[in-house]
Amino acid sequence: MSVIIWKRYSKNISPLVRNRRRHREFQENAPHFPPITEAVSMNLRSLQYFVAVAEELNISRAAKRLNMSQPPLSNQLKSLEYELNTVLFIRGKRQLELTESGRLLYRRAKEILGLTDKAESEILSMSQGMAGTISLGLVEGMAPDIAAEWIASFIEAHPLVHFRIFDGNSDDLVEKMRSGIISLAVITSPCNQSLLNSFSVGKEQICAIMRKNHPLAESGRSTVSITDLISEPLIVPSRRAMIDTIYKWFRAEKSEPRIVCEMDSYLDAAALAGRGVGISIFPKTAYIPNPSIVSKDLAGKEKHVEYLFVWRKGHPLPTIEEAFIDYVKSTLK
Repeated sequence: MSVIIWKRYSKNISPLVRNRRRHREFQENAPHFPPITEAVSMNLRSLQYFVAVAEELNISRAAKRLNMSQPPLSNQLKSLEYELNTVLFIRGKRQLELTESGRLLYRRAKEILGLTDKAESEILSMSQGMAGTISLGLVEGMAPDIAAEWIASFIEAHPLVHFRIFDGNSDDLVEKMRSGIISLAVITSPCNQSLLNSFSVGKEQICAIMRKNHPLAESGRSTVSITDLISEPLIVPSRRAMIDTIYKWFRAEKSEPRIVCEMDSYLDAAALAGRGVGISIFPKTAYIPNPSIVSKDLAGKEKHVEYLFVWRKGHPLPTIEEAFIDYVKSTLK
């Protein structure tokens, strides 16, 4: 718009030059346009350089990882900071530290690079038939075990296919799906039915993991009830839906859970239980035989998690991912 208006005025400049007074009046009354800001010339290569440095937090190691010398890499970072008009790293004597702007750019750069890889894979799949990369999210627990057979069999049938696996809790994986980083995932229920297509692929018992010398561990019973856990310090999954479910169980017994720690990692939950921090309420796969801890099933109905295979509604999928969904469904019949 500003260019068009300026051209309109510029046509009148030449005759006005003959009259200084009228020309000065024209200049004073002409509309003022702010200077055009030059676009930031970020590209995929500069983002790849930035990500390498952000992950290594050391120019020398990042340069070695990128198979390049240090000075050009340092210059690339300085140019990126200049173009973005911000500081991305705090320079220490031995290593770098990401600033808040740097952490934001790192998250976005990972998303952009991931989407680029995904686009390349989808185009390859279109041009070569059943070939390319399937980006699959797997929640911790039984999901890797459930998916392993699908993946192995699908690769055997389609040798040009390979998988890129993303882990995280269910909410993390759904967010990656929203961002387009992954198209498919196995998460735990519940899920947003207005956002996701889903079907069940398995269930897993919830258990209580505790140190070996805890009174409940020495009770001789194979299960523990919610009433047994009243007043006990609890370590629970950080997913909001799971915490709400635990509250529901306790309120049915007219009590409240004493949650002392929320966390994602199954292994860390078992480790904390072994150290006596509390009793971990997690799916059974969190328990790995260990002389310091004991696992007991949680007694009662609906004391399990359900695993769902999900993908976004209203988002067309590449042929290769549609074929994988069909294959997974066929294994469940």
